[in-house]
Amino acid sequence: MSEQEQRKVPGAPEGAHTEGGDQAEAELPAQEPWAARRDLDAHAPSSMGLAFHGINHGVTARRVIGDIITGGKVENHHYNFGGLDSGQVSGEIPAAVLEKLAEDFVAHGTSFGELLERLREERVIVLTGAPFTGRRTAALMLLHHLGATPVHALDRDVRPGELSRRLASAERDAGHVLCDLDISRRHPLREAHLLALRGRMRELNGYLVITTSRSPYVEDTVGLAAWEPPEPAAVLAELLPRRTDPAEALRLLALPAVAEFLSHPLQIREVVQYADVLARADEEEIDQYSQNTLEQQVQEWFEEAETPVQLRERAFLIALAAFDKGPYALIAELSDALYAELRRSGGDTEQEPIPVFGTHIGKRLQNARARRSTAEEMTEWGPVTQVTAHFHDERVAPIVLREVWTGHPAARPALITWLNKLSTDGRPFVRTRAAATVAVLAYTDLPSSMALIVERWAGAREARRQLTAVSALTLAHRIGAPNIPRIVDAWSLDGQTPKRCWVGVRALGLIGPERPAETLAVLQAQARQQHDKKRERSTAGAGDQQIAEELPQSVALLLISPAGEPALGALLPFLDGHHSARALALDGFLTAGERTGPTGRPPLLDLALRSPSTLAGCAQLLRAALNDRTANERAEDLLRNWVRSADDSPGTARALEELLPEVAAGPRDAARLQHLLDTVQGLDGRPRPAAADRMRALVTRSLTHA
Repeated sequence: MSEQEQRKVPGAPEGAHTEGGDQAEAELPAQEPWAARRDLDAHAPSSMGLAFHGINHGVTARRVIGDIITGGKVENHHYNFGGLDSGQVSGEIPAAVLEKLAEDFVAHGTSFGELLERLREERVIVLTGAPFTGRRTAALMLLHHLGATPVHALDRDVRPGELSRRLASAERDAGHVLCDLDISRRHPLREAHLLALRGRMRELNGYLVITTSRSPYVEDTVGLAAWEPPEPAAVLAELLPRRTDPAEALRLLALPAVAEFLSHPLQIREVVQYADVLARADEEEIDQYSQNTLEQQVQEWFEEAETPVQLRERAFLIALAAFDKGPYALIAELSDALYAELRRSGGDTEQEPIPVFGTHIGKRLQNARARRSTAEEMTEWGPVTQVTAHFHDERVAPIVLREVWTGHPAARPALITWLNKLSTDGRPFVRTRAAATVAVLAYTDLPSSMALIVERWAGAREARRQLTAVSALTLAHRIGAPNIPRIVDAWSLDGQTPKRCWVGVRALGLIGPERPAETLAVLQAQARQQHDKKRERSTAGAGDQQIAEELPQSVALLLISPAGEPALGALLPFLDGHHSARALALDGFLTAGERTGPTGRPPLLDLALRSPSTLAGCAQLLRAALNDRTANERAEDLLRNWVRSADDSPGTARALEELLPEVAAGPRDAARLQHLLDTVQGLDGRPRPAAADRMRALVTRSLTHA
């Protein structure tokens, strides 16, 4: 943020200390509204462009569709890695369960045949794969196809070196499966362990399949068997005809909702469940399944964290939801800050240091159903390439934030403390994402979000925190949070609380383009309040002074927004209104004119060329400013700068050629313009702008033809 883009914020008296004793932060100037809007557009998450359907206001949806898991209960669920209790005791798996799994098992496009031959020969294989890829079902089907029945499920709470001894008294001619073996630094998996197990299985004429995640604690000489699941589309195409007739299956597979569902990265269990949903042919259920599945997944993520490791990963999920598509290093850094707050809220008074190492970026993102990529980020030092992280499905981010806020209220103190710190961070990206997070919370639960976060930020001493409150209100309105315009209007008219009033006025300029006439009416009312206060008191307070300075900034934002034309039409009557209204109109118009667009032509001149009515309106305001005792000097300076830039900007030159003859409505106005064009000089010793003579000739010609 450059010095030119800064203004002071109200209510930060010199010498005041902030929460935490940071006097310098309290006295930092506030970002200009133009820069604030730029940061919002640049850093707001893309998920804010989604329709926020399916998100409840203040409650958490727990609707069960088909065979979806709820908590630890599984009903008629296949491919149920992570679905059955991961701490299951040893015991025989019923033959009926195996037969049911076999009916729905899809091996097409997988290495199932090769794995089957390998198990037949080696007797013991270690099946590795990502979580939620159906590796448990694959293990059971390998044993089932070999006829290794009955199948016994072994307790996973065993060390690799103890397995052979535990199987000494196992049943002969049987199959054995051990799911999710815990392999760690203290208990690695070695080749000797597998050799002993293979010897034991040969003695018993049995077979054993072990499933586990990829781990660095497996000896290099251990031959692992990799499992990759079938493609979701292939699974659905094979399962659906088994549940309905072929013609109906083809019709259902052609539905747009099915294509939308398959366009997202999916777990096999979700595809199996979806086949059951499609077979029921309930259109509403089919349309809602994708959204409900995401909500179900998020609810499972935030079941009780039993260990510090699990709590740390939940903190990472929340940070990823807030900073989706942001730099991975930043997400990891801020997630550990949230983790520390969560531990403190949970009564962890010892607060052991957070491990410096020990997290694996690949596993971490895989468990979060996210991925990493590289992206170019524009910074104040120029473009840089960053390693970023984002959910496979961007709909997940707002669902995570809503689930944490409404489904787990005990996490609120930690989350609020974390967001408070983010709101004063020196990085615009971090502050914008903190605001976006609060916006999602406001959409979900407006009363609590306003009372616990936004109102406190609006009344803070720190300029950055107040600006983050403005951003939160703006983004909340963008995604459809209720009553934001009403809140902003009320704050903008609050004459008793300058800080809150300043936040409201700034926010009006950012959300006002949707309702320009109503926004200008509120700004005019506050301008009248400021005028009356100044008349009653010899000097205005610091807060009132800053509000008065902010009012024309919000008017200017409206004029150079997409709603510039209706805003201009609503502003023109101010010229004939109360003195405060006229002053606001002229100040706002000139403020808008002082901005330069990316093309070099001031955006206000773009507005003037938009239609004959906007050309006439801009000419009327400029003429009024030139004839106003308090505004004419500034208006003349503005015109001189426009004329100087016309030599290098053909667009500016063309706009002035249209505008200036309109301003010269009579001899007096024409004489004023001719004098200004005769006397304009180049800056810093540069020659007089050539455009000045062309403009003067046009003004003279227009007066002659009038």
